Amino acid sequence: MTANAHSPAARSARLGLRATPEQEVLLRRAAEVAHKSLTEFILESARLAAEQPLLEQCLFMVSGSQYQALMDLLEQPGQPNEGLRDLFARKAPWENA
Repeated sequence: MTANAHSPAARSARLGLRATPEQEVLLRRAAEVAHKSLTEFILESARLAAEQPLLEQCLFMVSGSQYQALMDLLEQPGQPNEGLRDLFARKAPWENA
């Protein structure tokens, strides 16, 4: 049986950090709004922030001929695309306010 991520047994590593009083107030307010303990809020936020650059690291294994085929495609001039033209002609949602 594995320990739940919220159980004391699962959280045996201790992290220390220092924050400005303003940062502490902000974190405590955000944790309260999220209905989480300060520790839960900080750990979840830090985990999400840590996952992002790791998820952006993608490794694709392909054969030499597959790689060359991709490079050949990338070297070709772009083709007109009505869908993209329409998308880029629209205002962003935050510009409509």
